[in-house]
Amino acid sequence: MSQRLSRRRYVAGTGAALTLGALAGCADEEEPEDPDDGDDGAADDNGDDGAADVPDAIDEYLADAQLYDGTIEDHTGEDEVVVAVGGGDIGFAFDPPAIRIDSGTTVRWEWTGEGGAHNVRSVEESSSDFDSGDEVDDADEVFEQSFDDDGIQLYECTPHVANGMLGAIEVVD
Repeated sequence: MSQRLSRRRYVAGTGAALTLGALAGCADEEEPEDPDDGDDGAADDNGDDGAADVPDAIDEYLADAQLYDGTIEDHTGEDEVVVAVGGGDIGFAFDPPAIRIDSGTTVRWEWTGEGGAHNVRSVEESSSDFDSGDEVDDADEVFEQSFDDDGIQLYECTPHVANGMLGAIEVVD
């Protein structure tokens, strides 16, 4: 009996030592960031990493959307922006799913012919109402909408909502 107790203590002690050793290796030896150093952690190319400034309404709406990675593509300064309808590996996505545009910009949805029949329809929470009409599976289909007022535009492909075929537009002045 004492030999069995001794083994248990050995195993328990070894496990505890290994755990402490592993945890000690996880300790951060770097100095904490100085909040006054001027570095906000944003990407260096344009000072914007695309994720930090996604409006909450868009981030929440697109939480389960195909291709949404928590960022928004900035297309301000462009007169027209193209969004693929039927993007992704199986054709159940808008690509890109989240864009930022200036007021007055036209968004052009172009069907890829993948994923079956699609449409583009604003949801109730959207700042504007827009609708491409009936579902279409033709690769030559195009729907255009100009957005003249700033706000958040949320939209879906009605037959593929359950598949995460959602999109969003932030219109800014």
